[in-house]
This record gives sequence, C-alpha cells and structure tokens, in this order.
Amino acid sequence: MLPDPLGAPPFDPALADALSARRAALEARIAAACARAGRDPASVTFVAVTKTHPPDVLRAAFAAGLRHFGENRVQELVAKRAALVDLPVAWHHIGRLQTNKARDAVRLAHLVHGVDSVDVAAALARRADADGVVLPVLVQVNVSGEATKGGAAPADAPTLLDAVGAHASLRLDGLMAIAAYSEDPEAARPAFRLLRALRDAHATAERPLSVLSMGMSGDFEVAVEEGATLVRIGSALFGERGG
Repeated sequence: MLPDPLGAPPFDPALADALSARRAALEARIAAACARAGRDPASVTFVAVTKTHPPDVLRAAFAAGLRHFGENRVQELVAKRAALVDLPVAWHHIGRLQTNKARDAVRLAHLVHGVDSVDVAAALARRADADGVVLPVLVQVNVSGEATKGGAAPADAPTLLDAVGAHASLRLDGLMAIAAYSEDPEAARPAFRLLRALRDAHATAERPLSVLSMGMSGDFEVAVEEGATLVRIGSALFGERGG
C-alpha cells in the first residue's frame, strides 16, 4: 500500500494500475465512438460510478487518473466526500433523489443528474437559496417507459424543464436518461435518440441544454454516437460489484 499523490491515506498501487489500464481502454472506445460520429473525444466526460466501493478504491481510481465520481445514494456521497475531502474530485449524484435529502445533495454534489419532478426541483432550490449557491442540475427523462425507472415522461419533460428553469438557484445544464437494460447495445439507440431529440426541440440560446448524461457500461458507445456528453461507467471499470 502506498500513499496517494497528495500524501493522504494509502491505496493499492496494483489496483490503481489495473484501473488505469481499464480507464485507458474505455477512453479508447469512447474516442472510437466519437470518431464514428464525427465528434471530439474531449466533448465526452467519463464519470466513474463508484457506488458500493470504499474510499480506498476511489483513491486508487483517482491515482489512475479518474476525476469524476458518481454516487447513487446521498448517504454514500456524504461519507465518501468526507473521507476524500483532500482530493479535487467532481462529485455527481446520479440516483433518484428524495426531497428530504436535498440539503446534502446541494452541499456535496457538483452536479445532480436526477431531477425528475417539480417537488424535487423545488426542494433543491430551497436549499440552494438558503445556502446562497447555484446548483447545476439535469432533468431526468424516462425514455424507456419502465415504471421502475425515475424521470419525467417525455411528454411531460417540457413542463419540468420550465419548472426547473424558473428557479434562479438551479442551473439547468441538460438532460439525463437510463435506457432499458439489454444485452444488445443497439437496443438502447432509440432511447438515446429520443433524449437528444427532446434536447434539440427545447434548447434555446438562453437555455442550451448542452449536457446529455446517457450511457452506461453496456451501451455507452451507442450513447456517444447519439450525442452523450457524460457517460456513467461502473462495472466495466470496477467489476460487477459497482454496477
């Protein structure tokens, strides 16, 4: 075990090396997908989904060059941000958010991906107002139509976008979606095209909605081809435990 680059608690150098190799391979796949779509690879941000992994694994991931970490649960975000306070990491809250967790989300997340209702938007805005900050957020759209997934129905997305945009303490950066699971990545393409079409239909000069958070370990290349600017990768980086 070695100290991390900033002299903080130890991490496993062998794990850091393995994660560095996996990161490089995943970034090469992102670059290839960008090339197919005529895009600049720098336009895509790799968010490492760190849920269930302990702080020492995240330290190894940081040593491997990863700088964006995504957590599904506010409780884990609270604990891990405290444990890794010395690391210059961008924290993403990517799961469904309960209104009673808005305070911690506002104080700890650099970007909240899953604003899926007027109530969640209002709770975040109240806390951001109280803290005197402007919180970057994404509106989640349920592009798969699955009852188990959060997000506004596509037909309701314009109303939610307007509701979020009405809060001065929320900065509406774009849209987020989770495609239905399939072993065939191509099955996700219509969902990603739908999210991009919604963005294109409702973006304005004042509200460009430039961020599209879509694509996970099994379908991120298709998502990049369809315009993703954030891809959320867990199991392809960390193994199945991370999701």
